[in-house]
Amino acid sequence: MTKENPVIIFGPGYTGSRLARRLVARNIPVFAAARNPDQLASLAAVGVVVTSLDDAKLPPNARLVYSIPPLPPAEELPLRSFIQSLQPHRVVYISSTAVYGNQRKVTEISPMEGSSGRARQRIDAEAWFGAGPWSSLILRPAAIYGPGRGVHVRVREGRVARGAGTVITSRIHVDDLAQLLGAGLDSDLEGCWPVADEAPCPTLEIATWCAAHMGVALVMDPAKGFPEEGRQVDGSEIFRQLGVKSFWPTWRSGISASMAEENRAEEG
Repeated sequence: MTKENPVIIFGPGYTGSRLARRLVARNIPVFAAARNPDQLASLAAVGVVVTSLDDAKLPPNARLVYSIPPLPPAEELPLRSFIQSLQPHRVVYISSTAVYGNQRKVTEISPMEGSSGRARQRIDAEAWFGAGPWSSLILRPAAIYGPGRGVHVRVREGRVARGAGTVITSRIHVDDLAQLLGAGLDSDLEGCWPVADEAPCPTLEIATWCAAHMGVALVMDPAKGFPEEGRQVDGSEIFRQLGVKSFWPTWRSGISASMAEENRAEEG
């Protein structure tokens, strides 16, 4: 199995689409399997083979990235059966820091804590992918942001930033997550790893910085309150394990890069 072997991305949404473009740029055959493949014309235009979730065209013995949130059993079980029939060589599953429950500080050795239904669903999915006959790697990203998504977008649009309280929380730029996924597909590394940048902080700090940076008013609505949720995640170990250097190690650099890309898209 070589680095040029096909990659199937199940659920090519925000992160999966960025990954697909990176892989195509490396001349790797990429298949994007989605519930609504007709909505992925932009990926097809760059050479990605777009299919339905159970398309017979999907190649066996490929490398697979699974980016679909937990589904109801009636949908989940047939999809898992189909994945087994494909006999993938390598599976990288995009999980979530939700598996850490109410823990406020997280590292690569932190235990899972299934204190919510969402956490238990993710834990179940991790167990299934981790027990398969394939080589597997599980990444647990903190809040994913990037062009068109994140605190800076909500501030620019005059909306209240989600979770804009004082609890320290972590984030990861979508391109850093995508490059970790690519490196993970090429690697034999296994296990479960949290993913985050190097600058955890309260969302309110980011929202305030964004408002000042863009010269707009920061919308605050105390009547709605701010959910005090978040985790301080140390995701440095997976970067070391995969030999990857972060593009955007802090949200300041990542948000600036995201806004620059958005501006280029508007001009182009």
